[in-house]
Amino acid sequence: MVRLRVLTTNDWPLWRETRLAALTESPHAFKSRLADWHRGGEERWRARLETPGTYNVVASLNGRPAGMASGVPGEDGMCELRSVWVGPGARGLGVADRLIAAVETWARRSGATTLRLAVIPGNDPAVALYRRNGFVLTGERGDLLPDGLTTEQLMTKPLHPAEGG
Repeated sequence: MVRLRVLTTNDWPLWRETRLAALTESPHAFKSRLADWHRGGEERWRARLETPGTYNVVASLNGRPAGMASGVPGEDGMCELRSVWVGPGARGLGVADRLIAAVETWARRSGATTLRLAVIPGNDPAVALYRRNGFVLTGERGDLLPDGLTTEQLMTKPLHPAEGG
């Protein structure tokens, strides 16, 4: 059974375990590198979870971490979806869709009208996932990647107010 858990700062060991698993298994999918996150102790992991207004969620399958996603508040009615990952044993079970939906719900409740994300060029499975969830490529380029040449691709999804709120 898949369960979602919204993290608090005390959940930093779970966040660390899941984030390191993501960076180890899918290094091509993230701007961050595993070596960047091996440095620093508990304070660094807590700091990520203490960032004001953020939303961090981990999916578990049969009691083991299986995926993760984060929401980060932005400006002008926009929030960002970041750090989406699902482990190989949980792929195809709708885990990514549930993680994205959880971040969308958080973003709507935060008053956002748009959810934005950045994807690494060539990560076609991720682009397909995001398209299936209503995101479209904007044609804009995001941040420069560590290779110094490539930039992220940006995708957005308009958010409609939650019913009753």
